[in-house]
Order: sequence, then structure tokens, then C-alpha cells
Amino acid sequence: MDEHLYLITYDICDDKRLRHVHKLLKGYGEWVQLSVFQCRLSRRRLAELQQLLDGAIVDRHDHVLIMDLGPADQVKPRIISLGKAFETVRREPVIV
Repeated sequence: MDEHLYLITYDICDDKRLRHVHKLLKGYGEWVQLSVFQCRLSRRRLAELQQLLDGAIVDRHDHVLIMDLGPADQVKPRIISLGKAFETVRREPVIV
């Protein structure tokens, strides 16, 4: 699977839209901390998420940043984590 690791941050001015964006992102990745998610996404899933986020925000008031960190299985981000432990999101099998 050709996935990239993305760091997604957001600044949403309205509480209702903020909750909606947070809930959307929970379906695509892991919540790292306030207004920050890390996601492993294929190009198709990224396009789908971008479209959903674009429809959920108000352009002149809200802001979403999607940072491509590179191929998910090859990226080795240099991260300094103070306080709680941090691990990059991994692809794990899903048992249905």
C-alpha cells in the first residue's frame, strides 16, 4: 500500500465546526494533541479527506494545514517529545 504519513493541524473559529473537524479526523488518523492529528493515508484517502475538510470549514475564518512527511513505511521523523511518550502511527491489521 502506497501511504504517506501526514501531520494535520487545524485552527477552527466556531465550536460546532471544531467538533465536526475533530470527529472527521478521528476517522482518518490518530489524535496527537489539541488540534493535531497524524494520519497514514493513500492518495485516494487524502483526496477524500481534503474534500470533506474543505466542505467543513469557512475559508475566511478557519485554517487547516496538511503536512506530507513522506512515505509512511520509510519516514523516520526526528521528534523531540517532552512529557508524554510519542510514537508515529503504524499500519496494523484490522480484524473484522
